[in-house]
Amino acid sequence: MSSSDRDGPLRLGYTAPNFDAETTNGPINFHDFIGDSWVVLFSHPEDYTPVCTTELGAFAKLEPEFSKRNVKLIGLSANTIESHGGWIKDIDEISGSKLRFPIIGDKERKIALKYDMIDHQDATNVDSKGIAFTIRSVFVIDPKKTIRTILSYPASTGRNTAEVLRIVDSLQTGDKHKVTTPINWLPGDDVIVHPGVQTKDAEKIFPRMTIVKPYLRFTPLPREQTSAGA
Repeated sequence: MSSSDRDGPLRLGYTAPNFDAETTNGPINFHDFIGDSWVVLFSHPEDYTPVCTTELGAFAKLEPEFSKRNVKLIGLSANTIESHGGWIKDIDEISGSKLRFPIIGDKERKIALKYDMIDHQDATNVDSKGIAFTIRSVFVIDPKKTIRTILSYPASTGRNTAEVLRIVDSLQTGDKHKVTTPINWLPGDDVIVHPGVQTKDAEKIFPRMTIVKPYLRFTPLPREQTSAGA
């Protein structure tokens, strides 16, 4: 569904709203930035704050793993580009990272409002004028510009970058092999045959399938099919 056709907040399956923005790596058009890649768009409440500093450092360190999977990272907060630029130096110093991905400057909250990133829960998460900052949102968007995952964390709780990467692995594996992934799944673990595939057909596709229940059928994937970017 096109984002222009939606009524209410963004949902899984909607087209990610497009926008033009200034970033620490220069101006972008978001859909052009996505191109033929996957994208993880994530917001943080404010520059020069402790939890956000640990998060951005962790994303910067894990960026090579996202890149292997054809995933671009892009951050956002309700601060200026100049603020971001100075803060990145602190992030690199504290975490030992080299932050290269762009961070959007959204001082007016135009993009944050479009993506429903504004904090409505924590009355203390505001700027000097009392205007709410952003929460810790995560949007996983595929090359078709479709929103595949939405995560929302409160300002007080730092995210788990490994979990964001795991979600990407699950989505890409599912898209390629028409399978689903069980709880706590990691690449290399058995997957679940999609319920829409009949058992007689699944037995031909997945000869090592194990049937636990008619609706619960596990199968390993060949090793070469479980690598990053699958």
